Amino acid sequence: MSLIFTIFALVFLTELISWIGKSVLLEFAWDLYSRIFMNASYARQRQLKAELLTGKKELLQTSAQDQFAKWAKLRRTVDKGLAELEKLNGELTSSKTGFSVKFNTLVWVFTTGLSFFVGWWYRKAAVFYLPPGWLGPLAWWMAFPFAPKGSVSVGVWQMACRRVIKVGERTVKNMIAPSEPVAVEMETSSKSS
Repeated sequence: MSLIFTIFALVFLTELISWIGKSVLLEFAWDLYSRIFMNASYARQRQLKAELLTGKKELLQTSAQDQFAKWAKLRRTVDKGLAELEKLNGELTSSKTGFSVKFNTLVWVFTTGLSFFVGWWYRKAAVFYLPPGWLGPLAWWMAFPFAPKGSVSVGVWQMACRRVIKVGERTVKNMIAPSEPVAVEMETSSKSS
């Protein structure tokens, strides 16, 4: 793939992630990951919750004064289940936090990090050349900082792509959900005769 399309794809990917939102992507990825790799833990969590609800219901129906031995046994069972559920919830929360850090790192590497790397690696390369004399004395700015004179540098091309994508985003958003027209009251001048 040529440099011009690679840079555009990187900028588009970065903006797409920005539009969707990292938190939405994180929740989607966590859902998928947990269904594939942590299904047993979530099944155990559901089972513990069901057992606790049953145990609490039975505990509430048992009189502590009349049936103390049964009530005490149920109470210990419920307390043990609650402790196990808290431990499992802590493990799941810890797993999600670790996954979140890894996911955010991966997203950064594939968007911002890769964009920086491409900009650094091709810092002296021309994305494309401008026609001679097209911008006159401002042509040096398009090649800023290290590209050959008369060309467009990677950094300038990234900025241009980002700007075009943002304008396209705004246009699409306005087409999908145009803003409501604002009613403006007009003052009428009336002549009293």
